[in-house]
Amino acid sequence: MQPMRRRLFSLALAGLLTASCSAPEEPVAATFPPPDPLEATTTTAGPELATTTVPATPTVPATPTVPDTSAVEPTTAATSVPGVPEPGSASTVSSSTTLATTTTLPALRSLAYVEVAEVEFPVDLTAVPGSGLLVIASKEGRLWTYSDDGLSTEPFLDISHRVRNRGEQGLLGIAFAPDYTDSGRMFVHYSDLEGRTVLAEYVAEAGAVRADTEAVLMRINQPAANHNGGTIAFGPDGYLYLGMGDGGGANDQFGHGQDDRTPLAALLRFDVSVPGVLTPAPGNPFPEPSAWAIGLRNPWRFTIDHQSGLVVIADVGQNNFEEVSVAPIDTPGLNYGWPITEGLHCFRPASGCDATGLTLPVLEVEHGDAGTCSITGGVVYRGTEIPELYGHYLFSDYCGGYLRSFPLDSPTDPPTDWTDQVGNAGQVVAFGTDVAGEVYVMNAAGSVLRLVAERG
Repeated sequence: MQPMRRRLFSLALAGLLTASCSAPEEPVAATFPPPDPLEATTTTAGPELATTTVPATPTVPATPTVPDTSAVEPTTAATSVPGVPEPGSASTVSSSTTLATTTTLPALRSLAYVEVAEVEFPVDLTAVPGSGLLVIASKEGRLWTYSDDGLSTEPFLDISHRVRNRGEQGLLGIAFAPDYTDSGRMFVHYSDLEGRTVLAEYVAEAGAVRADTEAVLMRINQPAANHNGGTIAFGPDGYLYLGMGDGGGANDQFGHGQDDRTPLAALLRFDVSVPGVLTPAPGNPFPEPSAWAIGLRNPWRFTIDHQSGLVVIADVGQNNFEEVSVAPIDTPGLNYGWPITEGLHCFRPASGCDATGLTLPVLEVEHGDAGTCSITGGVVYRGTEIPELYGHYLFSDYCGGYLRSFPLDSPTDPPTDWTDQVGNAGQVVAFGTDVAGEVYVMNAAGSVLRLVAERG
């Protein structure tokens, strides 16, 4: 497999993406809009910065240093990363490009992408606990395993007959139970044939999962076809988290954003310790018993970094701004602001909004910045092959196709743009990591790309 540093993915669909602002709400499955279709809405000139009398974000604990391994040895002082070309001008180079070079590896010349697999519209990737396998989820409703020998010829799980694969709907997220090696339990988030959000449990046996082991744990009615959220993930507390959008449409038209009595527009938290049973996790603070945080528009992708105890939510914006929020996962009752704010700016009202008590994002990306239209988060790098990126949160955009990062222990640093090195990855829809913490990027064209270091 050859590195794809110079491979520029075709953006022939750029006109279609631009047109998606006025596209039908439910396009056919062959044309997938960004995780938010960027609804055509009336914008106000120059939205004002939100004002607040409390800190915009909680204190972020320092990220632990790179662990010792046979190939990674700590040094006594931070030095400039040798041989890294100046990142592109799309983003200001942050202080994160001066890192503790705790490595005896050859000098880093560049980052690059290597294509490792092709899957029909991949939307999630994670390691199978207790094995060397990866599972790659396809939006159509199938899971495939991947190893050094390549992609499996038969699906690990096939529920395509239960999944509505249309527009933003489909199979959207997967998570393995913390006790998977003993129980074989795994969880899937998908849109059913009626467009409802489903959280279901399955049991693996003999290296595969039968569809008839399904236990539907929850169904949530969706008033529109968009803003379905996506990620499901276990936190350090052992509870299962699910990010839900505001019900779709535009302008929070169903009024869910600041409604603490609905599971929509919320980060949900569940106890799934009993097989086949889902209950709200103890300590959930809102009248909606499953809600842990509210005020989200469409958290298509979030990640929980177990090492730092932080949740990083990439929330898709509407008129002008995409946003990334960082907060301790063990802090209940946070309100991420939608529709009072979009990014760091007022949305409703367009001026004079009071953001007191809201958890504002650490980063906003304006629409039009290198083609930005719909943010795609993102994972925290915890691998050993690229220690120069250790502790960085990496993210992209469905229209922009770039690769950017910022250090999680200093999240307000301007992000570094690596696109000049890795190339534009096209319509990026998801990230994932393997058991070693190495990073993979997936695009709508079907490419599963591994992020690698070119050295020497």
